[in-house]
Amino acid sequence: MQETKRQKQIGQLIQEELSDVFQRMGFNVVEGGMISIAAVKMTPDLLEAKVYLSMFQIKSPNEMLERIKDRMGEIKKALGLRVGKQLRRMPELSFFLDDTLDYVFKMEELFKKIKEDDSHIKGDNQ
Repeated sequence: MQETKRQKQIGQLIQEELSDVFQRMGFNVVEGGMISIAAVKMTPDLLEAKVYLSMFQIKSPNEMLERIKDRMGEIKKALGLRVGKQLRRMPELSFFLDDTLDYVFKMEELFKKIKEDDSHIKGDNQ
């Protein structure tokens, strides 16, 4: 089912404000890596927000995700202070790893390998 305009608006609002909250809490640059909020998907009733985190050069993304979940109360409170006036109820936050970057890197590696294999085959035929 496609997101409504309102779902997209609220998702965008939460994404922007949560990015700022993460920056203030020191989550955006951690251990030489970066964490960014790739997307926020809202349920139709706007009571749940699925937050997809993109982690670049973080040694153990799952551990980092757990550290973020451990500070959920603090994150929700900070976010609530920022968006409380625009929303009737603060949505429940669920954090997930966004593996889009990993997927892109894997695809690029595959294409590179195919190109190398292809050039070797062409070289053998000449």
